[in-house]
Amino acid sequence: MYKVLALDLDGTVLNDQQTIHPVVKQAIHDAQEVCHVVIVTGRHHTAAKPYYDELGLTTPIICCNGTYVYDYAHQQVLKHNAITQDDALDFIDLAQQYQMKLVMYVTNAMTYSKCNPIAYMQALEHWAQQFPPEQQPRIERIASFAELARQTDYIWKFVVEGQPHSVERFAQQEWIQKTFNGERSWSNRIDFSAQGNSKGKRLAEYVSELGYDANHVLAVGDNENDLSMIRFAGLGVAMANASDLVKQGANLVCSTNNNQDGLARLIREKIQG
Repeated sequence: MYKVLALDLDGTVLNDQQTIHPVVKQAIHDAQEVCHVVIVTGRHHTAAKPYYDELGLTTPIICCNGTYVYDYAHQQVLKHNAITQDDALDFIDLAQQYQMKLVMYVTNAMTYSKCNPIAYMQALEHWAQQFPPEQQPRIERIASFAELARQTDYIWKFVVEGQPHSVERFAQQEWIQKTFNGERSWSNRIDFSAQGNSKGKRLAEYVSELGYDANHVLAVGDNENDLSMIRFAGLGVAMANASDLVKQGANLVCSTNNNQDGLARLIREKIQG
């Protein structure tokens, strides 16, 4: 019997319209009666909150690809491996030398440059405005990444965007590879968190603290940043919309993609019996 259900958001629980299929929502809601449901996402906790509330979850959430665990009930960080201030300042300087566009995830907000904006962050800002103030993801335009890095408590991750060959050259810098964990999130975009962070590592630690082990875990995801938790889980499942690499790392492939109700059928079959 699986005791922990670990779910990615984008491309897994969320469909392509960034909403949750009603049958999937009901299955996740029902699963909470018989197991521990935890969201494991690349998102900042403020960008995941509307979905967390919609699903009626009460458990902590694992954010930014395993960088930190956040407790909404007490509005506090439970565990983290954040980027140090010195490393962040050096990263910002190097990214500017390579003429990269930047997003910086800090304690309670996702930030991007007023002077050199990223289109997807502008779209995300527009998306966030649909939610009431208490749920609204925090997205801020700033004048200086370095100034904010010196003032904030936590720096969770950076997103770097640029010409694909430039982004690749930046990612291959020896200091970057030694200090950061890079996860490609788009053809010209890479997310960088502190070295050692992954969904699988943080989930394994979280599960152990609950008193369970890998055999008690069913994990579902679709992207390469989900591979570590899919491989960790006793039953690792790839969505039908996942890449071949992710499918090859899974024990099972979901019967449908994220726009249909296959995830609900999987949960009912494997969790609720």
